[in-house]
Amino acid sequence: MTNRIDGIKACVFDAYGTLFDVHSAAARCRDDLGDKADALSALWRQKQLEYTWLRSLMAAHVDFWQVTGDALDYAMAATALKDAALREKLMSLYLTLDVYEEVPEILARLQQSGMRTAILSNGSPMMLDAAVTSAGIAANLDHVLSVEDAGIFKVARATYQLAVDRLGLQPAEICFMSSNAWDAAGAAHFGFQVVWINRFGQPRERLPGDPKAELKSLHALPDLIGA
Repeated sequence: MTNRIDGIKACVFDAYGTLFDVHSAAARCRDDLGDKADALSALWRQKQLEYTWLRSLMAAHVDFWQVTGDALDYAMAATALKDAALREKLMSLYLTLDVYEEVPEILARLQQSGMRTAILSNGSPMMLDAAVTSAGIAANLDHVLSVEDAGIFKVARATYQLAVDRLGLQPAEICFMSSNAWDAAGAAHFGFQVVWINRFGQPRERLPGDPKAELKSLHALPDLIGA
């Protein structure tokens, strides 16, 4: 699954898990969380995603900041953690998640080649602005797109259409990167040329939509698309 992908005019990236390490908030609180750190972080992420899908089906949309807080409340209750100050600290840290080490260099290389770059994320505009600013990558992104403009979360087709409309391109002219297998499937089903950034060696989802390529990180992306 590493054949060259041609005809790409823009690279669009998912944010959480793809550019930003969603587990870095809990990792920075390991002294506070002790042996519950990994369990809390995993459950927090699981419920965060589940709530986006369920709220989309229920037509009960709230922004991703609310979803993230609700998911953290569930995870803290499930791990028997009752600490308002710790909750506030974890939520604050979610605004400044660690960026994966290769991200700044790859974004810069793509832009230098003339490739347009963008984020398309479930994150609210406030969350994305904070994360991008903290990571120092704002100058290497032409657009930062939030699903809030569609009023529904991925994998609704309206979310992927945001990138098509903003960039003024056909879906096949957009290369979409996500570390989330379900997002990679949804984007491929929509019509993007998708590169699944499978950072953790996960199995493929049994869903419609096949990625054009699978990489372990973003390092090989420019060569893959001829940038």
